[in-house]
Amino acid sequence: MSEATMYVTKETFDRMREELQKMKAVDRPASSRAIAEAREKGDLKENAEYDAAKEAQGMLEAKIKQLEGAIANAKIVDTNSIDTSKVTILTKVTITNMATKKTVTYQIVGEKEADLKLSKISAGSPIGKGLMGKVKGEIAEIQAPNGVMKFRIDDITI
Repeated sequence: MSEATMYVTKETFDRMREELQKMKAVDRPASSRAIAEAREKGDLKENAEYDAAKEAQGMLEAKIKQLEGAIANAKIVDTNSIDTSKVTILTKVTITNMATKKTVTYQIVGEKEADLKLSKISAGSPIGKGLMGKVKGEIAEIQAPNGVMKFRIDDITI
């Protein structure tokens, strides 16, 4: 299963590596201890604690595998090399909704960093995809569940 390239900042990449290290060095041994303790409590066929510990270990291993894959496919984007002549990953784009005349500014980020409360939208989201590659003054037509939305690109910055 090959995953797509995930664009991240250096800070996010470092945070992902720290999380993986914690899972391997702290969480994995704790999971093994929980299984060993549950195993000591008797018959494994009727030991719900053992079953829960094994299930938790399986989920942890799946998370580790997923994070290892994400790190392997991560591409660190340097903010100094960003082209602001068009909308790209890590640019901040100010757009105006042509229907409501409401203006908002979003930063286009990778999946791992997306957070609408912080005005960070994923490059893979419908709006993110629709804005990518557009230049200042251009109208982006984005297919949304309630129809086509039109946004004017007002500004592109870092």
